[in-house]
Amino acid sequence: TWVLGSLRKQWYQRRVRGLNDEVINFYFNMLMERSKKCAPSIHIFNTFFYPRLLKVGHQGLARWTRKVDLFAMDLIMIPIHLGMHWCLAVIDNRNTTITYYDSLLGDNHQCTASLRDYMVAEHLAKKKTPMNASSWKLVIEKDLPEQLNGCDCGVFACKYAEYVSQDRPFDFDQSDMPYFRRR
Repeated sequence: TWVLGSLRKQWYQRRVRGLNDEVINFYFNMLMERSKKCAPSIHIFNTFFYPRLLKVGHQGLARWTRKVDLFAMDLIMIPIHLGMHWCLAVIDNRNTTITYYDSLLGDNHQCTASLRDYMVAEHLAKKKTPMNASSWKLVIEKDLPEQLNGCDCGVFACKYAEYVSQDRPFDFDQSDMPYFRRR
């Protein structure tokens, strides 16, 4: 019986473990495809964007937007992976706001500032005019559904992205995570 209980526990832990980058990228791309049929317009960067931005800056990412005008998009969503934890950053061109969503309510001012600096450099590269960096509001969102365990951060990041992409208020919490995982 102990062995059976141990196997059951291992199966459950594998089943509810965190989401990997492939799942996150697939889900975010699904949101981007959905946005083509309804407003707001969104662009998604994949999970490799943010680490690359920190490592090489705008210059090393120039090809990533060769065919995309980020300034024509309403929202730009970036899944952020912090080693063992997923978060979401959203650049809102409509309100010149960069918002960071963390289900553990952490602060990541480096993320919002790096994304603002990226947008300034992108504007100069694509529009050939400087952009006023001080016009961007950097927000670490604290009024959001909070994660109460160690494995649902990826699901929270996906749901934040889904709700933001539909301009919907967050109306879910930790108790909804098993349902979202099954969907």
